Amino acid sequence: MRQRGLTLTAAESCTGGLVGHRITNIPGSSEYYLGSVTAYAYEAKVRLLGVSWETLESHGAVSDATVLEMARGVWTALGADIGIAISGIAGPGGGTPEKPVGLVHFGLSTEQGHQSATHRIFQGDRLAVKEQSADFVLGYLLDYLKSA
Repeated sequence: MRQRGLTLTAAESCTGGLVGHRITNIPGSSEYYLGSVTAYAYEAKVRLLGVSWETLESHGAVSDATVLEMARGVWTALGADIGIAISGIAGPGGGTPEKPVGLVHFGLSTEQGHQSATHRIFQGDRLAVKEQSADFVLGYLLDYLKSA
């Protein structure tokens, strides 16, 4: 990020600020990391990140559509070049056959128009899912930076 002169923001749901915590543990991260929004409830996703009610009602909070809107919303709100987003089901409850515990969606959106989303199903307890999710999204960001 520093080498390219890019800025970053994060929109977090199930990780509850863990991604921001990890980024700010890196000395010098203030040169590129502008901050994050932890939007757990639907209302917070709508008000703070501009996620549409229609998207939430049609796809749910744990979906590619929602994390893409979250990622776009956070870079727009904070004026960054790149926004990353996470929304998932950390457990132990809340899972369904279609969306099991451990399912986490990740989004990345840039001011230059790039958008991508993916998802993974992680194993373990709530803390393990959160940790794996934070690891994954930072790797996802790194993969994007290497390919861009």
